[in-house]
Amino acid sequence: MKHSVAIRHVLLATALSAGAGVACAQGNAALDGIAKYREMLQDGNPADLFDMKGEELWKQKRGPKNASMEQCDLGKGPGVIQGAFVELPRFFKDTGKVMDLETRLIHCMVTLQGFDEAALYKAAPSIGRGEGANLVAMTTYVSATSKGLRFNLPNNTEQEKAMYEVGKRLFFQRGGPHDFACASCHGVDGGRIRLQELPNLTKNPGDGVGVAAWPAYRVSNSQMWTMQKRLNDCYRQQRFPEPKFGSDATIALQVYMGVNAKTAESIVPAIKR
Repeated sequence: MKHSVAIRHVLLATALSAGAGVACAQGNAALDGIAKYREMLQDGNPADLFDMKGEELWKQKRGPKNASMEQCDLGKGPGVIQGAFVELPRFFKDTGKVMDLETRLIHCMVTLQGFDEAALYKAAPSIGRGEGANLVAMTTYVSATSKGLRFNLPNNTEQEKAMYEVGKRLFFQRGGPHDFACASCHGVDGGRIRLQELPNLTKNPGDGVGVAAWPAYRVSNSQMWTMQKRLNDCYRQQRFPEPKFGSDATIALQVYMGVNAKTAESIVPAIKR
């Protein structure tokens, strides 16, 4: 009798082990399928169209001053765009503020081309039309010139260090009806929602992950999303009030994640599901 009980235990353990092995194999197969799907999407990425439009807008004379954006200073000197994206957000002496790529582009559109700043900030959230769409295109163009380069945000000035600390606090701040924080999804290793991996953004998440993957084209809604849009949608998913475009909160979060992503390779413009 004792032997039969022992045998049943062994058989049960073997069955459970086999079942776990099958589940693991199925899980790995599903992840491999997603990886292949993403690889296929990269061929003919619609983001290239936004990149091309952005380059045209960069060189086109527009606005009340009938000027181009070619003398815009993104932190590496007037007109130098390659490598700027992987060093933003950063502190700018001429404004006395830490700015990300999108807010800096608006600054140049105001100072170089004569656009109205308030009107641009009002239009910016409308990523599919008007100056909002134009801003998305130029953001895509500028960031694409740094594809393959590695993130190296400056974190030297008092303002940059302060924004990093603010971003860190915001990243872990819980709120909303579900008591979520950014860290709820992106604060541990190996996180996942269904088959969607959730990278740990409290440290370097690796090449082409986190800030190194946005702007990106979203296949699910046929839109080009910048980091400002990505962060606003994260707040929406938290059921938390969305921050205003270009707010200190969104820039501080980018500083925190960008500094943490030091040495990560940029793959933008990427493509997402």
